[in-house]
Amino acid sequence: MQSIGIDIGGTKIAGAVVSDSGEILAEDRVATEAGDSEAIIEAVVSMIERLAVGRTVSAAGVAAPGFIDSQQSTVYYTPNINWRNEPLRDRLLERLDLDITIDNDANAAGWAEYRFGAGRNLSDMTMLTIGTGVGGAIVSQGRLFRGGFGTGAELGHLRVVPDGLPCGCGARGCIEQYGSGRALLRMANEIADVGGIGLALADARREHGELDGTIVGTLIAERDPGAVHALEQLGHWLGQACASLSAVLDPEVFVFGGGVSIAGDLLLDPVREAYRQNVPARGYHPEPQFVIAELVNNAGVVGAADLARIHSQQA
Repeated sequence: MQSIGIDIGGTKIAGAVVSDSGEILAEDRVATEAGDSEAIIEAVVSMIERLAVGRTVSAAGVAAPGFIDSQQSTVYYTPNINWRNEPLRDRLLERLDLDITIDNDANAAGWAEYRFGAGRNLSDMTMLTIGTGVGGAIVSQGRLFRGGFGTGAELGHLRVVPDGLPCGCGARGCIEQYGSGRALLRMANEIADVGGIGLALADARREHGELDGTIVGTLIAERDPGAVHALEQLGHWLGQACASLSAVLDPEVFVFGGGVSIAGDLLLDPVREAYRQNVPARGYHPEPQFVIAELVNNAGVVGAADLARIHSQQA
């Protein structure tokens, strides 16, 4: 059975027709007009209509950034689109003759990894998406965790440093300030300024000024000691967060997605080390796996489509 998944991002809206085995059968994408919420709704409707032409489609799922209610219907809040208590599902149902579901984009990506990627064949998975910020998704006993109001699994806002760095959420010391792509750039710039390790990092800092993700990523791939040390610091904080999450969730696997995850074991090795240093009662229960996500850029559309298909079957 085929379903459609739509992933609304900050710069683009991606869509796909997806089979019940997670295979992408057709794709589409357009630029996101982030400042125009009505234009986004129009773009989503048009994309679903285009993708459905000539196909028997059971449902469509939309993955959106921000807080989604427990009924998978209303967008409480999204930071880069002017949606506040937006009845997005009803708005789309007015225009489309399909079963529609709405979900958080990190939840959709995590569900895709659980069903078809790095978490398949397991029952309990925690995913951390390490991009500009830190996103999260939790699957427990085969069910996607959303919480009582639908806004659970905001793992980037787990506090790891009391009275630490201020976060965009209004709190201080969130893991997003220590374990995100932005945090990696901050650490790399600080290491370059202090000097002592990573001559290439320091040279790049002098040449380019503020280091960006492309420069730091290239230096990590080239094993520059300063850039690798910044990544190790990042992994250390993420490992501490995983130890705390493990004490509550006890997942079989931690899956890491997002742009920083391309570093592979250079990221995961310090994560594992810090986890083992901080996990309660180490040695008295099995350790989770720490792996890199497999579906990469397709996770959002695949997860949104699969969640919509399951919702349609249960309705």
